[in-house]
Amino acid sequence: MTENAQQQPTAPHTELPTQYAPADVEGPLYERWVERGYFEADEKSDKPAYTIVIPPPNVTGSLHLGHAFEHTLIDALTRRKRMQGYETLWQPGMDHAGIATQNVVERELAKEGKSRHDLGREAFVERVWRWKAESGGQISGQMRRLGDGVAWSRERFTMDEGLSRAVQTIFKRLHDDELIYRAERIINWCPRCLTAISDIEVNYQDDDGELVSMKYGDGDDVIVVATTRAETMLGDTAVAVHPDDERYQHLVGRTVKLPLTDRSIPVVADTHVDPAFGTGAVKVTPAHDPNDFEIGQRHDLPSVTVMDEHAVITAHGPFQGLDRLEARSAIVAALRAEGRIVAEKRPYVHSVGHCSRCRTTIEPRLSMQWWVKVGPLAKAAGDAVREGKVTIHPQEMEKRYFDWVDNLHDWCISRQLWWGHRIPVWYGPQGEVVCVGPDEEPPSGEGWRQDSDVLDTWFSSGLWPFSTLGWPEQTGSLAKFYPNSVLVTGYDILFFWVARMMMFGLYAMDGTPPFHTIALHGMVRDQFGKKMSKSFGNAVNPLDWMDKYGSDALRFTLARGANPGVDVPIGEDWVQGSRNFANKIWNATRFALMNGATVEGPLPAPERMSATDRWILSRLNAVVTEVDALYDDFQFAKLSDALFHFAWDEVFDWYVELSKTTFQAGGEAAEVSQRVLGEVLDVTLRLLHPVVPFVTETLWTTLTGGESVVVAEWPKDSGFRDTAAEKEIGTLQSVITEVRRFRADQGLQPGQRVPARLTLDGTALAPHETAIRQLLRLQPEGEGFTATATLPVAGATVALDLSGTIDVAAERKRLAKDLAAAEKEKSQATAKLGNEAFLAKAPDHVVDKIRTRLAKADEDIARIQAQLERLPQA
Repeated sequence: MTENAQQQPTAPHTELPTQYAPADVEGPLYERWVERGYFEADEKSDKPAYTIVIPPPNVTGSLHLGHAFEHTLIDALTRRKRMQGYETLWQPGMDHAGIATQNVVERELAKEGKSRHDLGREAFVERVWRWKAESGGQISGQMRRLGDGVAWSRERFTMDEGLSRAVQTIFKRLHDDELIYRAERIINWCPRCLTAISDIEVNYQDDDGELVSMKYGDGDDVIVVATTRAETMLGDTAVAVHPDDERYQHLVGRTVKLPLTDRSIPVVADTHVDPAFGTGAVKVTPAHDPNDFEIGQRHDLPSVTVMDEHAVITAHGPFQGLDRLEARSAIVAALRAEGRIVAEKRPYVHSVGHCSRCRTTIEPRLSMQWWVKVGPLAKAAGDAVREGKVTIHPQEMEKRYFDWVDNLHDWCISRQLWWGHRIPVWYGPQGEVVCVGPDEEPPSGEGWRQDSDVLDTWFSSGLWPFSTLGWPEQTGSLAKFYPNSVLVTGYDILFFWVARMMMFGLYAMDGTPPFHTIALHGMVRDQFGKKMSKSFGNAVNPLDWMDKYGSDALRFTLARGANPGVDVPIGEDWVQGSRNFANKIWNATRFALMNGATVEGPLPAPERMSATDRWILSRLNAVVTEVDALYDDFQFAKLSDALFHFAWDEVFDWYVELSKTTFQAGGEAAEVSQRVLGEVLDVTLRLLHPVVPFVTETLWTTLTGGESVVVAEWPKDSGFRDTAAEKEIGTLQSVITEVRRFRADQGLQPGQRVPARLTLDGTALAPHETAIRQLLRLQPEGEGFTATATLPVAGATVALDLSGTIDVAAERKRLAKDLAAAEKEKSQATAKLGNEAFLAKAPDHVVDKIRTRLAKADEDIARIQAQLERLPQA
C-alpha cells in the first residue's frame, strides 16, 4: 500500500524497554544522524533542491522558547522534504549582533576597570573575537538538543571572511549605483551605547512624563507652545502654525523672542501642523526631532544642536553641562520664574522610545550618517509580491507588508561601534571620498583614513539567503540552492529582516527574489496569552522542559499550537500531555511487536482482511493525504492535531484494542492483522517523524529494521479506500461508545463485568460480537439472566442485567436529587433572563454568563432524565 525504499526484511525485532526514557535516547541518536551526514546537502545532486535558512540567532544568545518554536517548524518542513526525495539544505549560522555583542564585552572590561578606549580599536576587536570563540555560540549545542537537522558543515557567521566579502561587494555596488549616500539627518541615538540604532532596536513604552505649555514672544506677539522635552527649546529655530489657522495669520512671517536666549525665531506656516491639537502652534527644533527636521528643510531653517552624544547640554548659558533630564527641570524652573509657564501636566503618559539593548531613552539627534536610498529597492520588493513571484502566508499579512515597503524611509546603515563590518570608505587629505571593493587596494599615504563607523547588523543579515551560499562568487551551492524555497520567520520582523532580504536579494541576484514563500508565524506566549518576560516571572527555559519531558514533547506542543500568523500559548501541563502522547506511541508499538506486528512482505489482499483491517488502512491513506495538504499550507497545528487523533484515537484506542481478540484467536486472521498493524505503525511513525523525531526513530528502526526514518521514504496515499468498512467500524464504535457512556452513567467501574444479551443478527455488527463483549466487559447472559436495561443502538440491541451490580433504588434517589438541582438552576436563570430591569442594568458579560448557566442546566436535565429512563424499575 505504501512503499519504503529503505525498508528490507530484517532479523527479528529488538525488544523495546518497558518505558521510554528520552534522556537516554536523544543525544546519541542526534550524534548518529550527524555522523552519517543525513543533514548535509550536496550541490551536485540531481535531486530537486529544497532550501531554508535559519533566521540567524545572535552569537550572544541562548535558546529561548521563540527559537525552539521556530526551529521546530523549520525542522519539520525540512525533514519531510528530505523524506520526499529533495536535496534538502537547512542553512545554519549566527549573527554577530553588533551592539549586543559589543555591550557584553564592554561589561566584561568594566569589571576589570577598563573601557574599550583603554584597549584601542584593534585590541578591542581582537578581544571580541576571543570572547566569541570562548563563550559565544552556546545556542549550537541547544539546537542539537532540540533535534535541528541543519547542515553543520555549512555553518556561517556574519563576520566570517566569505560573508564579509559579500558585505563589501554589495556596499560598493550600491554606492556606485548611487543607492548609498552620506548625509546629515535625524536618527535614533542611544546616549548609553553611543551609536545610531535602527527602528527595530527601539522599544516604545508608555512613560510618565510632563507636558509643559509655555509662552514665546511678548505683547501682541505672544504664542503658546507645548512640549514634553522642554530642554530642546534651547535649539528651537521657529514656531510653526497651520497656514489656514486664522488665530495666527497675523504672526506668520514675523519673529518672536525665544525665552532664556538672546535669539528671535520666525513663525512659519506648515501643513504638517494640526490646528486642532493643543494650541495649534508647535515649537520647531530641527536638530532634535524628525518631524521638525522635515519642517526645517521645507523652510530653510538652521539646525542648532544643543546636546552632545551623551545627551548633555552644550548650549552656552547656565544649562551647559547638565544632563538632559537635569536640564529639563532647570529650564522649566527658569521659565516659571519669568512667568512663561502657562500650564504643567504631571504625570503626562506618552509613548517614549527606549534602546532595546540598554533600556536608555532614545534621543532623536541630527547626525552625519550613511544611508541606503530605499525607493527603487523597496518598490522591487513590493512588486515581487504583487506580481506573484513571492507568496506571503497567511495572505492577510500582505497588507502589512505593503504598508511597510510602500512607505519605507531611507535606511540609516552606519553605527558608531567598533564591532561589525567597517564601512569600506576612505577619506583623503583634500576631501577625497573613495569607496573600496573587496578586490581593490584602499588608498594609502599621509592624511588618508578609513571611516570609523560599522554597518548596521541588519545590513549583513539582509544578505543571508545568498551570502551563505558563496555570493558574490558564482558557486555551485548558489546555483543549486538559491532562491530559498521558503522563509519561516515571525511576523514581528516582517518589516525589518524580511524586507531587507527582499530588497538586497532582488538587487544582487538580477531580480530573482530570495525565497518563493514567506511563511509567518506568531509569538510564543504563556498559557494565559501573556507575553513571556523575565520581568513578568513567566519566562521559560526550554531546556528545563526538554530535560523533564523530552525534546519530542516540547516540539509536539509547539507545533500543535502553530496556526499561521497567530500567537502560540503554551503551558507546562500541555508539554506533559505531549510526553504522554510519546509514551502512548511507545507502548502501542511495544504491544505490536510483542504480538508479531511485521512489515515484511506485501500487504494481504483486501478480501483476506477483516473489516477492521480494511477500515484502518482506508483511514490511514486518508490521513496521509490530509497531512500532505496541511503541510503544503503551513498548517502545523492542524496537521499535528490530525496525527494526534489518528494515532491515539483510531490506531491505539480502536484498532489495537479491536485486534487483541484477533491475536488471541490466532490463525490466518491474526497473521493478516499482524501485517496490517505493522504497516499502519510504519506509516504513522513516518508521518509523525518530522515533528517528533527521536521517539519515532527509535520505534521505526526497531519495527522495520530500516537504516533510519530520517532517510526513509515519505508515505504516499495508495488510493485504497473502503467506505463500507469505514461505515461498519463507525457503527461498531457508536455501539461501544454508547454502552460505555451508559455504564459510566450508572456508576459501573470500567473493569466491572456485566451479564449481557447481544442481538446482532442481521446487522453489520454480527462478526464483532467477541470484540464488543471484550471491550465492554460483557459476560455471557448465563442462567437466571434478567434484562433490567435495554439499549437499542445502531439496529442492534444490548440488554444488560444490572440487578447484581448496582442499587437501583439508591441510584434513582441520587439522580432525582441531581435533577432537582438542575431544575432549580434552570428556574433561577430563566427568571433573571426574563427580568427586563435586570437585563437593562447588567453588563453584557454577566448576562452571557447566565445564558451559559441556563444552557448547561438544560443539558444536565436532558442527560439525567435519559439516565432515569434507562434504569430498571426498582
